[in-house]
Parts: sequence; C-alpha cells; structure tokens
Amino acid sequence: MTGRPRMRSTLLPKITNRPVRAAARSAAALVACASLAVGCGVIPGATGGSGDDTITVMTWAPQDTKATNKPGMPAFAQAYARWVNAHGGLGGRKLKVITCNDHNDSVAAAKCADRAVEENAVAVVGSYSQYGDTFLPSLEGAGIPYIGGYGVTNAEFTSPLSYPVNGGQPTLLAGLGRELGRSCGPVALVRPDTIAGDELPPLLNSGLRSAGHAAPDDQLADEDATSYDAQSVRALNHSATAASDKGCVVPALGDRTSTFLDSFRRARKDYPEVRTAAVLGSVDQTVINATGGASTYDGSYITGWYPVASDPRWDPMKKVISEQAFGDNRIDPADAGVQTTWIAYTVFKKVVESIGDGAVTADSVRGALNEGLKVPTGGLTPTLQWKFQDVLASVGFPRLVNRAVTLQVVRDGRLVAARKGFIDVTRTLQNADLN
Repeated sequence: MTGRPRMRSTLLPKITNRPVRAAARSAAALVACASLAVGCGVIPGATGGSGDDTITVMTWAPQDTKATNKPGMPAFAQAYARWVNAHGGLGGRKLKVITCNDHNDSVAAAKCADRAVEENAVAVVGSYSQYGDTFLPSLEGAGIPYIGGYGVTNAEFTSPLSYPVNGGQPTLLAGLGRELGRSCGPVALVRPDTIAGDELPPLLNSGLRSAGHAAPDDQLADEDATSYDAQSVRALNHSATAASDKGCVVPALGDRTSTFLDSFRRARKDYPEVRTAAVLGSVDQTVINATGGASTYDGSYITGWYPVASDPRWDPMKKVISEQAFGDNRIDPADAGVQTTWIAYTVFKKVVESIGDGAVTADSVRGALNEGLKVPTGGLTPTLQWKFQDVLASVGFPRLVNRAVTLQVVRDGRLVAARKGFIDVTRTLQNADLN
C-alpha cells in the first residue's frame, strides 16, 4: 500500500475466475515439468535444486520504504537458518535462506520471484508483499510454493500454490467488527486511499453487522502522510456524537497508524471520550508504547492471529532469537511479521521431515502439502492443513484455512489476552457482503 500506481493486488476477490486461471497455469507448468525435467526450478533427485545437501528457500519483505516495512521477517529467516544449521540442519541438510527487498513495488516484487526461480528455491517462506498478482504467476510457472505469506493480498487466498498460515486482514477485521458491534456507538474507520484499503470497510462491516451494528463511517487517508489532523477531526466528529454508547475509532494505516495516533491524541482533547481499536499489524506493543500507552489505548480491543507475545508458546521462537540474533533490533518477537515467519518455517520444517530421505524439491514440498499434511504449531494456531477448496471458497477465499483470531485488550498500557483461546470467524465471513 504505497502512493504508487494502483495494482490489482488486493485483499478481496474482485477477480472471481482467478483460481481457475492460476490452476491452469500451475497445471501447465507441472505437465511441462513431467515431460521435460529442465527449466522448472529443480534438478531431479537434488535437495534445493543444487545437487548437494543444501535446501534453498527465499524470504522477502519491504524495507526502507515510506509505507509498511517488515525488515524483521527476512532478518528472522536468516537467524532461523543459522539456528537450524547449528543444530544439525533439517534432516541433516543445510538450510540456505536467500532474502529479497520487494520495496513495496510491483516490479521489485516480480524480480524477487524471478530470483527465487533462478536460485532454484524449493519454496518462498514467511514473506510479505502487497503484489501477489505480480509475483505469484512466476512462482506458479516454476511450481514454487508460497508458504506463510502475511495475508495482505487476495491472491494469497486464491492461488493453488499459496499455503497461508493465518487468515490475513479478512479474519482480523471480521473479528474486530464482531466485538466492536457489541460495545461501541458510532464507528469510524480510517484507512488508506488505495485499492487494498478499499477492501477494508466490507470486512469490518461483516463483523459489525453480525452484532446488529450499523456500517462504519469510511474515511480515506494518504498512507504515507506525515500528519493526520484533518482525518482525526473527521473521525471524532463521527464517533464522539453518541449520548450513551461510547464511539470507536479504528485506524488501519499500517506503519502510519502511529502517525495518525499522534494527531488523534492532540485532537481528542476537545471531544467527548471515545475508544480506539485496531488490528495487529497496524498496532503492536511497540506502537502502544510510542503513542501514549495507557492514555491512548487503555480499554482498546485489538484482534490478532496469534496469542499475545508474552504467551509461553512463543518461547521456542524467542530461543532462536536469543541464540542467533541477540541485539538485532530488526527482529521484534512481538511483531506479527516475525511471528508469521516463525510459523511458516515451522510448517516448512514439518514438510521436510515428512519427505524423509527423499529429494527436497519444489515438487516434493508442494506434493507433501497437497497430500493433506497436518501441521501442529505448538498451539500458536489451530492445526494447519490445506485443501484446494476450503469452506470459504464461496466468498472467494478457497485457500483461507485458518479462520481463527485472538482478541486482545490494552490494560495499563500493556497488550494482554482479552479472552482465552481463539475466535472462529468462519460464519461471519460466510455472511459478508464482499461484492
């Protein structure tokens, strides 16, 4: 989500026949591989396509841009590789992680995918990009699976070579709307004036409507602005008017959410009290600390894909960081991107274990996933398993297999669990008006 020309790489299914086209491309690529064992990114019998005992994968994310940046994802992937290799590798094989900066740019994202093909990567693991429609065709043509994307594009939930580990923005906003619908007066959504941003209101509204609440007031903003004074006033004018139920403001501006809250904190002094709420990815503990902590966020609900960062189920990930990336300030264990990369590599490790002594190639990795491999993640998500068509295919999300979210709340400036366990938003999304 940048100020660049808009691409059709969005959160929701505007293009309803994409799964058919993607499947056709993938099928054609696989037929070509079956008849000619060259040009498909792997060498038969080789691990990682290089003929040695090294498994090559890629992790990419945007860095040093004016919009959303996720430097911790590739940094953690490299730390994970160091940790794995220091502990005997994956089934005795060395793990090699290649990283790439997609610059929040469609051309750069396509170049990252092309590099994955050139490097004979057997998978792209734990990555972030807004340009799924740009990079996935290249991966599909080479038969390279995309495991554990961040869930920011529609293509991640439609491509047959995508294996998402979370429910992306659809589940977060549906879950948040369901909770706010029970407790909020007027709701204002402040979101980017982008194609991806256009898809946020119906998702939030799906949850609000399930609780009998009116649709949110949809307010557009530049995602790379340096201040949001005007947007803050508009949001307060809408949400701070109810005589009884306290209104709610939902900023969904990615890395610019903290900038919005700087403006919002100044403007709200002149209005009746309102609550703020958000989704993880726009707000985490770092943002809360930097934007007023308890004074700005106390009582705010935040939906996430995973348990709170203080949950002991994250201890294995923190051990990797402690052993191999101590002092690397790019890697924050509370960052949803880092957490997603950890879960994606948990999946990949399970895949390699399932292959055993066989060749680890893009084909064998994809085959293991397509054959119904079940992957437990230590309670960080429900057990993951991918089918070509899952239960949300009817609303355009055939690959969205994890429909669970967690509800978190800010208390005394700290993000803590609001309730135990996961909330299933399957029915909420099935009833959403996404057209």
